[in-house]
Amino acid sequence: MVFEQIKIQKLVKKSTPKVVKPVSNSHELLMLMMLIMAIFTASCGSLPKEAAEAQSRQTRGRQGGNSTTAVDVAIARTQSLTKQVDYIGNTTPYRTVSVRSQAEGRLIALNLDIGDTVNRGQVISQIDNVLLNTSLQQAEAELATSKSEVVRAKTQVSNAQAEVEKARLELLQAQSDSQRQQKLLKEGAISEQTAQQAKTTALTSQKALNAAIEQVKTEQQAVEAAQGRVFAQKALVKAAKERLSYSRIISPITGVVAEKVTEPGNLLQPGSEVIKIADLSRIKVIVQVSELELSKIQVGQSVQVRLDAFPDQTIMGRVARISPTADPRARLIPVEVVIPNSGGKIASGLLARVNFVTQTAPRVVIAETAINSKENSEKSDQMQSSKIFIVKEQDGKTTVQERPVTLGKKADDQVEILSGLQPGERYVLRSSKPLKNGETVKLSIMSESKNNIN
Repeated sequence: MVFEQIKIQKLVKKSTPKVVKPVSNSHELLMLMMLIMAIFTASCGSLPKEAAEAQSRQTRGRQGGNSTTAVDVAIARTQSLTKQVDYIGNTTPYRTVSVRSQAEGRLIALNLDIGDTVNRGQVISQIDNVLLNTSLQQAEAELATSKSEVVRAKTQVSNAQAEVEKARLELLQAQSDSQRQQKLLKEGAISEQTAQQAKTTALTSQKALNAAIEQVKTEQQAVEAAQGRVFAQKALVKAAKERLSYSRIISPITGVVAEKVTEPGNLLQPGSEVIKIADLSRIKVIVQVSELELSKIQVGQSVQVRLDAFPDQTIMGRVARISPTADPRARLIPVEVVIPNSGGKIASGLLARVNFVTQTAPRVVIAETAINSKENSEKSDQMQSSKIFIVKEQDGKTTVQERPVTLGKKADDQVEILSGLQPGERYVLRSSKPLKNGETVKLSIMSESKNNIN
């Protein structure tokens, strides 16, 4: 109303002459009043019309801008609902062998350095072997002597066996003569004394045969004793050869030289350490796991290992060993994880992050904001079945379709979809107002496109 009065005043001023003459008569006064009323009527009639037109234009603009609902669209993906915890550890060789000297002597050769690769059975160093060679030669000489004693003993056995045969023949002859003399004695052809002598000769021959047989046994025992000495001497020769082989220090495994403990020229004793060899064909990572998480870990379980030295790679390993004892203070249990190192790129001492992979298969996981708000407000036991809106594009139009889904576990404002939604499908994450089935919508700039599907 104030605005209308101000406008009337402007119109009156505009229509009134700058020089106002006094009204001389009633006729002029009447004409002036009629002019003022005409101006006032025209002004009052035009104001409502202009306001109505402005309001109509504003309403049409609002209706034209809000005719289509804007929605944020996301793409369904499979993932683990709960994030796995990374355990920190350091890489170590699968095994480290300390190579030591097994003989006494001066080290005369060691042609390896730290980082050099060695193979199993490769000679890596040499010890002075003069004394060991001398011991071997003495043992071999004594072995030859023992073998000659065996030969002599076998010869004695042969001679004794010949004596046995001779005594046996003599016994047969004496027995034959005695029988003949006894027959002649009965016939009275010879005297009794002569027959008795023949009998005595036969008995003597029997004793001689027995003695020869015993001598054979004695000589055979001598052969066995000589053969035993040969066997023992062979063992001494073998031991001397073994000690001589200790002068060559051989790598027991294939690996990399991790440490040199001594240098050529030093005197070594049996048990003196020479070098350390690390087996890097596989790598161990030992992490400390809380006792609360131990029940979720099993030997042979798959794990994911990431190294800061190779941030773009994820290495699959396995749990090789779980320690039977825990730290009584921290309540942590060492768990040993083994990963492959076929390329030999992984060194010892690198920082490793171990993630114990769960045994459950990943499911489709979406944000809880996508669930129908009415369903989402109900109790958890009724959330197993709910609805979401799926985005469909056809004939240049984008529409939404309501679809029932079965819900699973919830965590961190996310929920598992057990059924009703496939990976790669697009769904409404949130909308500017409640949606209806089949409604036409437009995608906001925050929406994911199909090109974002991995």
